Amino acid sequence: MCGRFALITPPVRLARYFQATLDDRVDPEQHPSWNVAPTDQVLGVTARRAGGHDDITRRAGGHDDITRVLATFRWGLIPSWAKDATAGSRLFNARGETVGTKPSFRAAFRGSRIIVPADGFFEWHKASNGRRQPHYFTRADGAPLAMAGLSEWWRDRRAPADAPTIHSCSIITTTASQDMDGIHDRMPVVLDPDTFDVWLDPDTEDLAELTALVRAAPAGTIVHHPVDQRVGSVRNNDPGLVTPI
Repeated sequence: MCGRFALITPPVRLARYFQATLDDRVDPEQHPSWNVAPTDQVLGVTARRAGGHDDITRRAGGHDDITRVLATFRWGLIPSWAKDATAGSRLFNARGETVGTKPSFRAAFRGSRIIVPADGFFEWHKASNGRRQPHYFTRADGAPLAMAGLSEWWRDRRAPADAPTIHSCSIITTTASQDMDGIHDRMPVVLDPDTFDVWLDPDTEDLAELTALVRAAPAGTIVHHPVDQRVGSVRNNDPGLVTPI
């Protein structure tokens, strides 16, 4: 599973990498976080058809009328039908094997797929002596991670009609590849740039094509190193958390 990650690269640079426009509510120089945890605000790349609200036509690879937008989300998906927001604290990950059928995720998988950018993610290895050692995983080529995600809009039906809605998200996980070195049996689905358009297209109806993307990245995509135990506490948030030890 993926329960902690680092988001260090400024949004303005991420927007350039993902060829996206910045949502008006995103600070272009947002302060970095080396210890992002569920219920925190994260960034996500979404796609809209040209002609929709705030859309700007983007031409690329056969998806001529789609624009990518980098927006903010609350990490922990709240299904639109949920009675309250507490579901989000549990649904920060979605298992790739059941993402198309599980009630909490199937609607988002069909029409609200996003990319969750990260500089790296953390996993803990449990040694034979019971000690848990955190490791920090990044792309071997130094590029941002493009983690496959889902999003939902949720509004408290008991609240006044003008109450704000919550835009939430979840990160899809899959069976670990050899890049995890046995540290954990799950890992985030890391998308290749060549698949961004297909994954983000809100009108993609070929579920088999989408399901085929929910897989571990090829061996050699991810590298890792051990880091300080301090990352285990959300109270700690500084560059030292990703420094090799």
